[in-house]
Amino acid sequence: MQQKLYMLCVEDEADVLDVVVRELSVLEDVFPIETAGSADEAREALKRIEADGDALGLIFCDHMMPGENGVELLVWMQSQPQWKPSRKVLLTGQAGLDATVKAVNEAGLSHYIAKPWDQDELVRVAREQLSRYVAERKLNPLPYLKHLVMDIVGDTLRASSASDT
Repeated sequence: MQQKLYMLCVEDEADVLDVVVRELSVLEDVFPIETAGSADEAREALKRIEADGDALGLIFCDHMMPGENGVELLVWMQSQPQWKPSRKVLLTGQAGLDATVKAVNEAGLSHYIAKPWDQDELVRVAREQLSRYVAERKLNPLPYLKHLVMDIVGDTLRASSASDT
């Protein structure tokens, strides 16, 4: 059976989380969406994904949340071998410079989107980041083809092939 490749959306404000999921739902036929309202809930979702033998291709994470903030969660993910390859996007309106620098330097941040965001940008970033994940992990792109950015997949695979020789 084909491994599922998930997106995880972490946002403590239910209304905002609903909007993110609704806007990303155009990709859900290929990339299922998990949601979490906190870092602890995100870890539970990650445990479920891992227990099912599936993978996390992309996380959209808010920064300001009760308890552990989003950057701390992303830094933790970067330290875990099974989650390090996941593409990480900070989707926030409140991360200061220090938090953003920490996310870039310590969490392997793939992209930053400021709130409020544009739906087209959100979907474009998701498609680009998932394409990079598929290509970098050298996954068979066919099951995901409908939503991949083929230029990214092709360029990444060509670059990888050239470095292998």
